[in-house]
Amino acid sequence: MGLFDFLRGPDIDQGVKEYGGTEGAVLLDVRTPQEYREGHIPGSKNVPLQEIGRVSAAAGGKDTPLFVYCHSGARSRQAVDALRRMGYLQVKNIGGISAYTGKVETV
Repeated sequence: MGLFDFLRGPDIDQGVKEYGGTEGAVLLDVRTPQEYREGHIPGSKNVPLQEIGRVSAAAGGKDTPLFVYCHSGARSRQAVDALRRMGYLQVKNIGGISAYTGKVETV
């Protein structure tokens, strides 16, 4: 681990892998609906940051593992903070889709 590793954001590829191995987990895309339609990680659910209060429809119970991403990692960080304040216990910011190297699907 280098001296400046803390400056790097989360590794979205690793986060998606971890999501895939977590039973009952939900992958949340907190970008706008238009951004989501233009390309999202397969299996993700779109709950825009501005509507994060409606997450229960996509996430289920407060103990559901949530893996959150956006474009760059900034909105997902805000969403994770909001979700924790709402009482969600297992929430992880996995970063931004702009760094994702896996398959992306469009609507």
